[in-house]
Amino acid sequence: MLSLYRWATIMLGPVARMFLRRRASRGKEDLTRLEERFGWASIPRPQGHLVWVHAASVGESLSVLPLVVRMLEVLPRAHILFTTGTLTSARLLKDRLPDQAFHQFVPIDHPVSVRRFLDYWLPDMAIWVESELWPNLLRETHLRNISTVLVQGRMSRKSYLHWRRFRDLIAPVLKGFDRILVQTHEDAARFQNLGAVSPVITGSLKYASSLLRVDEEQLRSLEHAVGSRPLWLAASIHPGEFELVCQAHLSLRPRFSDLLTIVVPRHPSSVKELVGCLKSYDLKFSQRSTGGQPSRDTDVYVADTMGELGLFYRLSRQALIGGSFIEHGGQNPLEAIQLNCAVITGPSMFNFAEVVADFNSCDASFSMASLEEVVEKLAVLLATPELAIVLAEKQKSILAMKAGVLDLVFGSVSDFLPATE
Repeated sequence: MLSLYRWATIMLGPVARMFLRRRASRGKEDLTRLEERFGWASIPRPQGHLVWVHAASVGESLSVLPLVVRMLEVLPRAHILFTTGTLTSARLLKDRLPDQAFHQFVPIDHPVSVRRFLDYWLPDMAIWVESELWPNLLRETHLRNISTVLVQGRMSRKSYLHWRRFRDLIAPVLKGFDRILVQTHEDAARFQNLGAVSPVITGSLKYASSLLRVDEEQLRSLEHAVGSRPLWLAASIHPGEFELVCQAHLSLRPRFSDLLTIVVPRHPSSVKELVGCLKSYDLKFSQRSTGGQPSRDTDVYVADTMGELGLFYRLSRQALIGGSFIEHGGQNPLEAIQLNCAVITGPSMFNFAEVVADFNSCDASFSMASLEEVVEKLAVLLATPELAIVLAEKQKSILAMKAGVLDLVFGSVSDFLPATE
């Protein structure tokens, strides 16, 4: 099966180049760095030890940053090569990576591109995050005897059913990992059924994430613009959830006449669709990307800028986390909880199954089953701010209980780090 996959990717090489160029023309790839996707480096390799960390996109990248910092503390003369596959993550990491770490786009899973990438960077070890499994890239890494560790492995039911049909392809790839660290017992069972050897349950590194940054001057400016108006935040909202946010605002407005709803769309490319939805509901809005500020007659403030979630989590006492009312599996609720923001979500949170279970077991559940439940919960939190504070404190207490996850993951990873000089 792996040989057939390799042959197919070789044959599709020219198509892949055309596909990526088309994505670049639509603003979904960085045209100036497109050659990185074919294994051509855009910067010199630093001398000395190099640890390669690969994550799919923004959420996975942010979750593993504390581990990157911890590794550099014990390897002060080493460097970290951080690869991702999305333009959004590249832009975010530009300002988040420590001095000895740098970003490159991951090469497409084509044998020639993969070999070119590995021949140039020559990593001492590789760390892969969650469920980003590319057979050619992993196979070539294993053939070079580069130690590989999968951290906070996650296998949703959908992914598991997909890979189960291609077990002959994925099993040898998983067996090649020197160690597989997973988030939950369910993840462990699924990885093992697909061929992984003795996966270790460590929990999620998202519990150890650093606080999202904030520009204090911008925060003061927004606080002044909002004043004493009641407000709630809809964070990381996906297409398919825009109407729900509009309907929630309209349902709450009779009880809170000067209500302000702040919407942070998950992807900048969906802003046009969000704006169309707001217009269809006759809601007055302003957009942050065009310099707009929420005025007294603003119903919805569209926070369509990059990297400012930390600002809006500090501004609001309560937040609805997106990706949870569609079959996406939810976005990270812990970033908001860290900043004392009471969190609610929809029912689709399979990307954070462990987190949901932890909060349910401690009577700090945040999952709502319907629009009606969301509206009622928000109404209570808006009407009685002290209850929002109590819920936020209860949810935040769970984070303290999970504080040791970084030590546990680092202890497992450190066995494979290059020797200090």
